[in-house]
Amino acid sequence: MSADTGENVVEVQGLLNLVGPGLVLHKDLHLDVRRDEVMTLVGGSGSGKTQLLRVILGLKRAAAGTVRVFGVDWERDDADDVLRARQRMGMLFQNGALYSALTVYENVAFPLRERGGLEEDEVRAIVNAKLAQVELEPQHGKLLPANLSGGMVKRVSLARALALSPELLILDEPTAGLDPDRSERFVSLIKRLRDEQRFAVLMVTHDLDTLNDLSTRVAVLAEQHIIACGSLEEVRELPHRFVQNFFGGDRGRRAFEG
Repeated sequence: MSADTGENVVEVQGLLNLVGPGLVLHKDLHLDVRRDEVMTLVGGSGSGKTQLLRVILGLKRAAAGTVRVFGVDWERDDADDVLRARQRMGMLFQNGALYSALTVYENVAFPLRERGGLEEDEVRAIVNAKLAQVELEPQHGKLLPANLSGGMVKRVSLARALALSPELLILDEPTAGLDPDRSERFVSLIKRLRDEQRFAVLMVTHDLDTLNDLSTRVAVLAEQHIIACGSLEEVRELPHRFVQNFFGGDRGRRAFEG
């Protein structure tokens, strides 16, 4: 059984990530995510941010290197340890990825039923509690995803991601597709839930306001690896073309200088 004793919930070391026959996407990539922090991953289009998340989630096999989540190596540890580690994670996909044929209630209940071991009244209590956490009422559970606004899709997806009370929440562009007001409310919701539950977050976003409001540290993915990782203030000072273009200009001034 793998030990989980370190301060990091995610440890990526020497990652080689390929796409297609021999095409290198990432090489010699190192990244860690600490307990009780929001690590934000930024990078240009085509840098492989989502593909890196897939490797960390165990949905894609790395060509070389090691990936450990809660001390568990997806490739080398036994199936029971891998399953337990997966159940300590929650994932919010960019488009929500709700099951279109299932109601809101059934979507949130899905990971609970997959894990098993609960009576139906226990499932109902947890689902309603998770809906309440994201500011939805039990009656919303009867709706199908097609009847939800963009903001509600995000909140239902967040409720499902939190169903197993994860210690690590992974967010892929959490405010994409939301107008500024709904984006601000959704960020406030995530901040409140983190204050209450103290889970770690690994987030990909291109939205500077979201990044500024939530991030503890920022990692920059460029040139096939992490070229910088530190506080927002430290990273913004890096004299690298992508960093200066991403954080600079009018967008940067609006986000960071108020």
